[in-house]
Amino acid sequence: MLSFPRPRGTILSRYLLRAHAGPFLFSVATLMFLFLLQFIMKFIDQLVGKGLSAWVIMELIVLNLAWILVLVVPMSVLVAVLMAFGDLAARNEITIMRASGVSTYRLLAPVLLAGAIVAALMIWFNNVVYPESNYRLKTLTVDIRRKKPTLTLVNGVFNQDIPGYSILVKKTFEQSNDLEGITLYDHRDPARSVAITARMGRISFSQDFRKLVLDLRDGEVHELDLREINEYRSIRFDSLRKAMDVEGFDFERSSASAFSRGDRELGAPAMLTIVDSLREVQDELLATIATVMTEESQRILSGRPRGPTQRGSALGAHDARIRALARARELSSIVSSTLFRIENLQRQAGQYMVEVHKKYSIPAACLVFVLVGVPLGIMARRGGFGIAATLSLGFFVLYWACLIGGEKLADRGILSPFLGMWAANFLIGALGIYLTVQVARENVLIRWDFLTRLLPRWWRRSLGMQQSGEGM
Repeated sequence: MLSFPRPRGTILSRYLLRAHAGPFLFSVATLMFLFLLQFIMKFIDQLVGKGLSAWVIMELIVLNLAWILVLVVPMSVLVAVLMAFGDLAARNEITIMRASGVSTYRLLAPVLLAGAIVAALMIWFNNVVYPESNYRLKTLTVDIRRKKPTLTLVNGVFNQDIPGYSILVKKTFEQSNDLEGITLYDHRDPARSVAITARMGRISFSQDFRKLVLDLRDGEVHELDLREINEYRSIRFDSLRKAMDVEGFDFERSSASAFSRGDRELGAPAMLTIVDSLREVQDELLATIATVMTEESQRILSGRPRGPTQRGSALGAHDARIRALARARELSSIVSSTLFRIENLQRQAGQYMVEVHKKYSIPAACLVFVLVGVPLGIMARRGGFGIAATLSLGFFVLYWACLIGGEKLADRGILSPFLGMWAANFLIGALGIYLTVQVARENVLIRWDFLTRLLPRWWRRSLGMQQSGEGM
């Protein structure tokens, strides 16, 4: 049986990819655990002790993994590249490969291809899995709030989610919607201060889920007229029902007819369809303005006076000027309101386009971080998780700061959605290309000696004496 040797390039590519697989999976697992731990610590008061089943809590956690994965994967790519190439450089394998005629660009090629595959998978994830996960999370959250209105109430903390009210509750109960030690401040009227206290109570929704109802027992109502400080009223009650309007603040029925998807619950194709429809409406409004102005110009030209001026015609001219002024104001109002609608539609379209570009720019960061990570890993000559995580965190903070800043500027119309979402990739990608070229030309090292300058002088002196003693 004849056997043919495997191509040298294939063996090298597999070796490099195997060196990245372990650090990548380890980084994904570690970072997801850290993000998930942060999420649980932040919302544990709203999940535990509210009567929710373990299955519902687990479903909430799983659905939140989608946005965590979107952040973790690009960062894990950078950590894996830094660790893998740092280890290879520390063991002098990079030097051996170069001596064998393997260029830096050849070392970069398989990792860049793997980064492109990861980026393609993340694009699919961002357009299919992530929107659906966000929508299911939104639906589940509203269903839970509808069933358990006490979910957003934290014991001993003022809740201000309901407009015009502040609610403080000393104790909630897991198996019911009963409350204990309620203090309710009604500040809808700036000229009047109203405070309601009750020993016990129960919270529920109205049948149409548009009002939050508080059935209070054994309490007092305190009213103070802020315009007449001397006018104060106190009322003692055995039972009191207080209905608060909560329409539009997520306390809604989660039916398909009343539950629309936002930009975070849509994929790029669906959002592009919405943008096209918004732009069609803009064109129609612009055409309407042009038609109105053309008809008004023709009417003015056709209504120009032709006869001789007389005393009666002077009064007619005065009336005509008044009518013309009223018509001009009417037209100005029509044009202003139409332009305002056009501007609002343009802003909505821009926000959708920001989300469209974000679904592609964040996965593209996988390629950008490969370009940065390969030269940095070779230059650092260390493959430990600490060094890799530190460098990754620094670059990812820089990337995320640029991304968030670009998103804010794009939403305000200062930058285009494309530039706002892709500027971070262009900036860090250009830095990665520059570092790759420099490493390909010569063996550049990152020296960590500058860190010792941050130490106290006596510490630096003692370190110098230890090194000299070791040398003897």
